[in-house]
Order: sequence, then structure tokens, then C-alpha cells
Amino acid sequence: MACAICQIRKAKRFCPGVRGDICSICCGTEREVTVSCPLDCEYLREARRHEKPVPLDAASIPNQDVRISEKFLEENEALLLYVGARLGEAALETPDASDSDVRDALQALVRTYRTLQSGVYYETRPDNTLARTLFDKVQNVIREFRQEEQESRGMPKTRDADVLGLLVFLERLELDRNNGRRRGRAFIDLLSGLYGSPPGSAGAGSAGAFGSALILP
Repeated sequence: MACAICQIRKAKRFCPGVRGDICSICCGTEREVTVSCPLDCEYLREARRHEKPVPLDAASIPNQDVRISEKFLEENEALLLYVGARLGEAALETPDASDSDVRDALQALVRTYRTLQSGVYYETRPDNTLARTLFDKVQNVIREFRQEEQESRGMPKTRDADVLGLLVFLERLELDRNNGRRRGRAFIDLLSGLYGSPPGSAGAGSAGAFGSALILP
């Protein structure tokens, strides 16, 4: 049987992305490029284990004036886990959304929260339709968190500057985990697993797990 993608080489494995049998070469070259791979695909999972992300150049890290420390992330862990989990969930629920769409949404959110630092709120929504959907969902998530905080504490605790810092951290994390493939979802995959555990558990994330390049003291 010929590969369902190249129609030349012999098919070696079933690809759930194309719902057909493909060769190992096409599996490697077209994975998350022309094929939208389910995150539970055994071949994608295996590739993830051997994938070596390109080291993030410290000089290219965006929003370097926003300082993020281990202490800041620990103090805002609840919001980080809450937004991270919901962002991953929203991305999985948005058909065809990839890491680049999540990045566009995060960049727009950062620009929006930066305006609050000047005292003038201006919402910068992405032109990208998929990113715009994620942008709106994250905005709702932040509002929900603050409302729950208000109801439980009787007063708001999370500052706009805290939200900005965590959005910048997630933006850097996406850049660090992006594998460069057009339909890549390595960052979404990370969020769906890493933020699936409650704070303090073995599965919960910490800044140190992501590399010092993401922390600018």
C-alpha cells in the first residue's frame, strides 16, 4: 500500500491526522507542518521526547523591561496555574489553533495590559481570527479569577502589573517551547499537561522547570 501523503513510498504506520497509512519519512517531514497531529498520537509523543528546542536568545526575549523572578511567580502561582490551564483548554477547544495563534493572542494581551500602566486602557485585539478567540477567552478567565478573588477575600488582590508579568512569562514560555512547525502545538501540549495539576503537586509548574532564560531578575 502506498503512503497516503506522498503516494510513492510504502506505508509503514497509521496516521490519525490524515486517517490513513503513511511512510515514516512523511511522518517525520509533514508532522505538524501539513498534518494537524492529534496530541495523543504515539509517533508525535515519541518525537516530543527527542525534540530539541532551539535555545532562546536572551537578546531576543520580548518585553525585557518587565522583570520576572522566581519570587514573583511563586507569589502569583494561583493565577499562573489558573490562566495557564484555561489557556491550554481554550486552545484545544479552538479548531485548528496552533502555538503561533496562542503567541499572537498573548502578544495582544501584553500590549493591552501595558496600556493600563499608563492609566489609559486600550484593548488591542489580534487580527488573526483564531488568536482573537483565544484573546477573548483569556480576558474572561482573568475577569473570573478576579471576581472569585473579590468574593472570597472581600477585596481584589491581583494587580494589573501582576497580570502583565504573568502574560509576559507565558509569552516567553511559548517562544521557548515553539518547535517552529507551522501547525506545531508543543506549547499547547505543555500547558495541557503541565498545568493539569493543582499548585504544589508534582505536576504543577515552577519557573525553574522552564530554564533561567525566561527569568529576568
